[in-house]
Amino acid sequence: MTRLLTFPDSQHQVLSIRAKALVFDDPASRALLAQAERVAASDATVLIIGETGTGKELIARHIHNCSGRRGPFLAVNCGAFTEQLVEAELFGHEAGAYTGAASARAGWFEAAADGTLFLDEVGDLPLSVQVKLLRVLQERQVVRIGSRKPIDVRVRLLAATNVRLEQAVAAGHFRADLYYRLSVATLQLSPLAQRPGDILALAQHFIGVYSKRLGLNDVRLAGDARDALLAYAWPGNIRELENVIHYALIICRDGRIAREDLQLHAVARPTPFAAAPTGGDEPEALERVFERLFDEAPHELHARVESALIRAAYRHCHHNQVHTAALLGITRNVLRTHLKRQGLLPPARAAALPQITHDGPPAHQHAAAA
Repeated sequence: MTRLLTFPDSQHQVLSIRAKALVFDDPASRALLAQAERVAASDATVLIIGETGTGKELIARHIHNCSGRRGPFLAVNCGAFTEQLVEAELFGHEAGAYTGAASARAGWFEAAADGTLFLDEVGDLPLSVQVKLLRVLQERQVVRIGSRKPIDVRVRLLAATNVRLEQAVAAGHFRADLYYRLSVATLQLSPLAQRPGDILALAQHFIGVYSKRLGLNDVRLAGDARDALLAYAWPGNIRELENVIHYALIICRDGRIAREDLQLHAVARPTPFAAAPTGGDEPEALERVFERLFDEAPHELHARVESALIRAAYRHCHHNQVHTAALLGITRNVLRTHLKRQGLLPPARAAALPQITHDGPPAHQHAAAA
């Protein structure tokens, strides 16, 4: 029997780049599910690693549901807030703590009391906030902005990232002590193309979801369509599969999805230097490119190579910051710094934090990354 995970009230979820369903037909997926259910019973902090659209939040929700915790599950996208706002969102603030803070407000840690707090894109947290997050994990207390009084918090923390945090640690963008504190238990979600046993089961799930919305009955996949789905590289993972099935149901005829109904991009998952004219493996091909540059000895070589890499990656990802950061293995904040330096983003406006006029915990929301 196929195991399926979806979001609560998933038919009303807004469009985003996250995965909205997970199945566990592939052996790798079944092993991941078993591992997640084993760690759920503990209080250990869990770091969930995977590309955008592989289902990290769904796994986090399942861990919470299996944990027996009485409190809520709250999810926060760390890349959705400015550096000035993220601290107030996580830890709360007192009245008058900054311009516009008319009343005291609890942060996400307090709002998740006796439950689970899920920090998505944790690699995007500024270093100043990383220090305070580490202190919260060590002392199990938060101090609101503008206060000196610690508040005890009883929260299970789960974190997720689509970049390799060990590389961010080596580059000085992420604290090593926080990385080790977050990764007490680690779950690795493979890209969809690496768990082919899930592809057709997910396709059938989305056919059921969107057939109901479109008023269709008994839509089936043709043999050539099934073969095409299994052969495709799925660079956008589960979210891309959902979009492909939705579009196919709109244009298919006679209750049958054929190969030509699938909007599959011709370009497969990119492999760097795969088409390098000099041949050889990837590191050697890259070194030969650099050797030619060294012979030419251009002015400010490092800056020019870095600029070209950032621009090319940003263009390749259709100016999507989340995908570009994941491709380069850096955090979104680091990418934004490069983009601003090269004039690809407008400079940040010097503005006070937005006025907060409501009391109580922050509203649960998901901000789609740019």
